[in-house]
Amino acid sequence: MKALVWHGKEDIRCDQVSDPEIEDPRDAIVKVTSCAICGSDLHLFHNFIPAMLPGDIMGHEMMGEVMEVGSAAKGKLKVGDRIVVPFTIICGECDQCKRGNFSVCERTNRKKELASKVFGHPTAGLFGYTHLTGGYPGGQAEYLRVPFADATHIKVPDSLKDEQVLFLGDIFPTGWQAAVQCDIEPTDTVAIWGCGPVGQMAIRSAVLLGAKQVVAIDCIPERLSMAEAGGAITINFEEESVVGRLNDLTSGKGPEKCIDAIGLEAHVTPTQPDTLLDRAKQMVMLESDRPHVLREMIYVCRTAGTISIPGVYGGLVDKFPMGLAMNKGLTFRMGQTHVNRWTDDLLRRIEEGQIDPSFVITHTVRLEDGPEMYKVFRDKQDSCVKVVLKP
Repeated sequence: MKALVWHGKEDIRCDQVSDPEIEDPRDAIVKVTSCAICGSDLHLFHNFIPAMLPGDIMGHEMMGEVMEVGSAAKGKLKVGDRIVVPFTIICGECDQCKRGNFSVCERTNRKKELASKVFGHPTAGLFGYTHLTGGYPGGQAEYLRVPFADATHIKVPDSLKDEQVLFLGDIFPTGWQAAVQCDIEPTDTVAIWGCGPVGQMAIRSAVLLGAKQVVAIDCIPERLSMAEAGGAITINFEEESVVGRLNDLTSGKGPEKCIDAIGLEAHVTPTQPDTLLDRAKQMVMLESDRPHVLREMIYVCRTAGTISIPGVYGGLVDKFPMGLAMNKGLTFRMGQTHVNRWTDDLLRRIEEGQIDPSFVITHTVRLEDGPEMYKVFRDKQDSCVKVVLKP
């Protein structure tokens, strides 16, 4: 089969690789009909999370048709079922899964010892996302083996197009969880840093959850335009002060809720001293992630406010103003998304027409065009916001 394969930093190729096979009775084999490039794939593209090996298959946003089902999964799946595959692999049986904390499933990370050395405790297994999360082949491919498939799937109706439901596997529930973690009240201002695909979903989620006003922060005109269309007030941080504008919008008090939809690769005005220092430290391995957005959120968030972090962080940050956060009484909520906790509700909202997640798609191309589209997506060329690949 064809698949997008990691060969090193900024080196993704479309290779011919072996077809997946059933390895465990709970497995299923899926013929991928649609997959996507995610912003967190760029962390691997840039090798900021150095736990990929040459030959690893990329991708964790995918859906398709079930082609083969292991003996233990036949009660939940059958050949011909149309499913979205969440990026989190879940057993559905461990203590964390029973609590709905699916992204920290205790059984699916097959490289627990490695993950525990880095994170202190293993996470769930993730598709196509380094050997810290199990080293599972990803879904930017013609076929995919789904471990624990009886639990790790979302059945979708034939009445909905791939583009409407594909993002149930990651960015839609990620943006939704980011907003839910804020416990939004009708009087709240919700500020969202980053208008990429997750930020766009967080914007619309905050609107659906009844925020008084939603403010979106970015510097890419196409992203800001998309955010405005979704109901947000926009701030271009290259043209005006984020702190100043947020204070203007909140009578000097700051937003009650702040969402970091960027993560470890924050891009801000190059002349800002903390940004230059973070980049220098990152280059010489004194820190792994750039925390500019975190610092700015802590500074501007209203006292007793909430900071929600769906953006991916991989390691260590420096100059984190913990004293400021503590004395302001801020609440932090973060983590990889508990996808299956939210998908029944989100699928219902799609079916009822409350939201159509396909709005975020700007490019649909063949799987073979994936390597070039990684560069287009990274460089924000051709007004690119979200890329869907068709194997």
